[in-house]
Amino acid sequence: MEKFKDLEIYVEEYGQKLIDFIPSILAAILLLIGGLWLIRIINRVVNKFFEKKDYDVTLEQFIANLINWGLKIVLFVLVITQLGVESASLVAIIGAAGLAIGLALQGSLANFAGGVLILLLKPFKVGDFISAQGSDGTVTEISIFNTRMLTFGNQEVIIPNGKLSNDKIVNYTSQGIRREALSFGISYDSDIKTAKDILMNLVTEQEPILKIEDKMPMVIVTELGDSAVTITARYWTKLEDFWNVRFYTLEEGKSRLEAAGISIPFPQRDVHLYNHN
Repeated sequence: MEKFKDLEIYVEEYGQKLIDFIPSILAAILLLIGGLWLIRIINRVVNKFFEKKDYDVTLEQFIANLINWGLKIVLFVLVITQLGVESASLVAIIGAAGLAIGLALQGSLANFAGGVLILLLKPFKVGDFISAQGSDGTVTEISIFNTRMLTFGNQEVIIPNGKLSNDKIVNYTSQGIRREALSFGISYDSDIKTAKDILMNLVTEQEPILKIEDKMPMVIVTELGDSAVTITARYWTKLEDFWNVRFYTLEEGKSRLEAAGISIPFPQRDVHLYNHN
């Protein structure tokens, strides 16, 4: 009989607690349903906002996911608090876990921050030809943690965004046109005017070379070296024409100078031997 009495006491005690706890459970469920509904509305507003802006797709997805999960974490804390768990203790646990994770992932967090900066500030975009971290190549992908480039040799270079965002980047594509300066060395015995005329005719006859206002091609003497006079052809081209024009001008320039009897010397040194005997 005593056992049944004890059981009756337990049922009565905990049953009453369960009944008292039902309003908190119902409130938590309603809060969860209402919160998820509100989060969906906020996500739709965020997506519509990004549709009107010209941000990078990767950045848009990242920010949308960050907002979504941030709101869900806040909702989780509110629901747990509604069930009677002290919010201060819960926040302290989440903060300690976040600190531990942050210390363990310092490098990843630096890359993450660098990725956000790159996507926001846009020092380059996919398709740009850049020079960074000792590598030259065309950007194929910009993600949150790293950037991928494809070199001339078709090798893929993966650079962490942390280093990329804190170092020098040369973007050869951003201006839409490029200027080249090709140098040819001629001997001191050769006629400078003739060499300049040959190179000027070479660059002006090429249609891809721009000939507009302050971007006219020019040929000038840039150096009097130890064994040669350096003549430089400077010109502007569109990005898609740059390499073809460069390769053609180098080869054709050498051929035309040699055909005109202008020698292109190589570095040489005179050595004098003295016999003191």
